[in-house]
Amino acid sequence: MNKIMRARALDPFKAQYAFESESPYVVVCPTYCWHVPRVVEDFLLDSRLLGSRKIYFFLTCGSGTGQARAHAKKIADKLEMEFMGMGSALMPENYITLFRAPPPDTAVGIIRASTSMLETAAGSIRTGRPLTDGNAGPAMPESVLSFYYKHFIHDKKFRVGSACTGCGACAALCPMANILMKDHRPQWQGHCTQCQACIAVCPSDAIEFGLRSRGKRRYYLFADGRQKFPRDEED
Repeated sequence: MNKIMRARALDPFKAQYAFESESPYVVVCPTYCWHVPRVVEDFLLDSRLLGSRKIYFFLTCGSGTGQARAHAKKIADKLEMEFMGMGSALMPENYITLFRAPPPDTAVGIIRASTSMLETAAGSIRTGRPLTDGNAGPAMPESVLSFYYKHFIHDKKFRVGSACTGCGACAALCPMANILMKDHRPQWQGHCTQCQACIAVCPSDAIEFGLRSRGKRRYYLFADGRQKFPRDEED
């Protein structure tokens, strides 16, 4: 989804919108304020999902998913697809503009502990059984979600310091194509989804989000399984 969202942002006329699968679709994404992220919902509603009319959701979270399952069910209904349930797994926290990333040993332990949950969910999907969410919690009013997006999902406080080498890793990774390099320095364009990819992947830890990220450990899990822990917290 990240690559296709980025392609849609860069050139919506050339990007992929149609998908076809004989097996059920499986949507994997993080939890945003106890909901499916709006960018994921928009991605799905803007797509044509052909073939199978069944859809699963699997969300990662730092502590819990709240009532994200109900939100996922609404998305499935909008798509006119059969909702096959939602599962979830705890993963190391990387949303450092509000929370703290765990120490390396703790992060490794969290990932190891999630293995059985992931295998169980994969087995259910493989055999066509519904998923259940073991990390669900109380429902949150829609006003909380609106407040969260209004006050936290933006790029207004991103800054880059003197340690920036101009490598462009942040711009290349951004799923929203929201970062442009100008004079070898990243500039944010106002379409941020706060995925934390830019601030976490920077090899020189040059990016900050106001004072919220100051001195905090960054965390990033690469597709090949490598984990990035560039520095320890200063406090």
